[in-house]
Amino acid sequence: MTMISDPDMPAIDIGPATHTEEQAAVGKPSNARMIGVVAAGALLITAVNITAAVYFYRGINDLRLVERRLEQLGSFEQRIAARLDTVNNGFQSRFEKLDGQLQGSFNEVKGSIARLEQELPLDSDDDMSSAAEPSVITTSTMAEAATDLEEATEPGIVEAPRLPKKRIAAAPPPPNPSYQRIVQPDGKVHYKKTN
Repeated sequence: MTMISDPDMPAIDIGPATHTEEQAAVGKPSNARMIGVVAAGALLITAVNITAAVYFYRGINDLRLVERRLEQLGSFEQRIAARLDTVNNGFQSRFEKLDGQLQGSFNEVKGSIARLEQELPLDSDDDMSSAAEPSVITTSTMAEAATDLEEATEPGIVEAPRLPKKRIAAAPPPPNPSYQRIVQPDGKVHYKKTN
């Protein structure tokens, strides 16, 4: 291209074709700064994600530990239930055995009473009235009665056990004069301190 220049014409200075660093700082941010900000944001999000992942991993491990313990608790519960059933069966068998022994003792006592009733004379003959009558057994428990009846082979040999001596209770102490006794209609007794 051909350029025509007129020497009398003043030249217009347009300036340099490139921007200086000062103009770039004042105007749009550069690509390097933008990349730095994006990288810092990404790094921050990554750190938060890693921290959350560590806490979630710990939580999952704790949850697995609790699940294992709960599984063991189920087996522990089964063992306890089995032992309780064993103990319950043991008690039931003991009660059944005691019940059987008690029923056997009652049957022996009933049988002995029936034999005694059959052996007692129903007639009032003169020669039979002079015979000694068997003494009456007074016992405090059924077990003693069963052993007494087992020991006795003949009705005339049974001896009556000694009666325990009755103890006379000591007189209660006299009431304290500083308290007043109040008996309510329902039978309750209260004491009120007098001034």
